[in-house]
Amino acid sequence: QVQLVESGGGLVQPGGSLRLSCAGSGIIFSIYAMGWYRQAPGKQRESVAWITTGGRANYADSVKGRFTISRDNAENTVYLQMNSLKPEDTAVYYCNKDPPTSRNWGQGTQVTVSS
Repeated sequence: QVQLVESGGGLVQPGGSLRLSCAGSGIIFSIYAMGWYRQAPGKQRESVAWITTGGRANYADSVKGRFTISRDNAENTVYLQMNSLKPEDTAVYYCNKDPPTSRNWGQGTQVTVSS
């Protein structure tokens, strides 16, 4: 059974940084492209960043230049380094395969950017 557990969220002031982690079990990360997604209150879930099996990263325009996705296949972990955070980055952040598999959504981790 695949389980993806996100962590690292919290409350941060605008301009601050957070590093999210996604640890997987029951899945071999190295054979999948992985992604980070977020859902803000009242909005649909959206893709934030995704990384290929070879390590090529892509980003939504809204986070480009501020967020960095990376992966450690040996640890079955995907990371999202978030810098220069803005209030509009406030959301629950999830990881999943890219494209996502509906049954693999975890609980997510809350990121709140507020002064």
